[in-house]
Amino acid sequence: MALKTAQETLRVPRQRSRPDKATRKRLRRRVQVAGLSIDPMTEGEVVDHVIAALKRGEGGHLVTPNVDIGWAAARDPEARRIIEGADLVVADGMPLVWAAKLLGTPIPARVTGADLIWSLSEAAAFYRYPIYLLGAPPGVARQAAGRLTGCHPGLIVAGTDAPPYGFEVTSEGYAKVRDAVVAAAPRLVFVGLGFPKQDRLIAELRKDLPATWFVGCGSAIAFAAGAVRRAPLWMRRAGLEWLFRLLNEPGRLARRYLLHDLPFALWLLTACLFRRLFS
Repeated sequence: MALKTAQETLRVPRQRSRPDKATRKRLRRRVQVAGLSIDPMTEGEVVDHVIAALKRGEGGHLVTPNVDIGWAAARDPEARRIIEGADLVVADGMPLVWAAKLLGTPIPARVTGADLIWSLSEAAAFYRYPIYLLGAPPGVARQAAGRLTGCHPGLIVAGTDAPPYGFEVTSEGYAKVRDAVVAAAPRLVFVGLGFPKQDRLIAELRKDLPATWFVGCGSAIAFAAGAVRRAPLWMRRAGLEWLFRLLNEPGRLARRYLLHDLPFALWLLTACLFRRLFS
């Protein structure tokens, strides 16, 4: 069966069991930033939450919105619904962290997919939960798997896959990806296909693997493989990782960063500042 369009997928809401007490408490604490509901959690708290759910046999969907995803959600109701339907939403973008602070509802830390692929893999190695890497150019996911297992001995990599561009538009292409993931039976899947494509795929795969956690992680697989360089730590902490990536990949990222993300971030921070000053 071909991957459904977003409109078809969203017609029937996913049925969920009643959240447990800890989940209900976390949902009440969500912070509203740029029209998104963000879970104010540290990286360690995210790992603990995912592992606790896996122990109960419960799967989930983790989204890490940055400024680019925030811009998309502000313009596209479908993108916003995808984020709203996720089980965990954590801020992968310093402007979102700064905006939350300006609003008086601080988020404790930036939590990135590029970091979570390491910390969640470490936890998966300890508890013997098999992982799956889906995305990135050919060969990159296998390289990432090698580096992850080298860093975390005992990590079980159930499989890797690099779907070709446009795989999701044909029933054969989608079935091949789906069958490979289902056959591998992982408990934790990192999907690096870019938002919202990766998250549409996750919505479909969850129907077959309800006890599996899926992490929409963008470029995290390429970062883990060393195929794409990450910014130095000081640039990440200063909110300048976007500048490092722009300087390294100007042809691919200039339009996105300079025409969309930077103006959106400036608008967001200005709006939050005015709201703080005059509310």
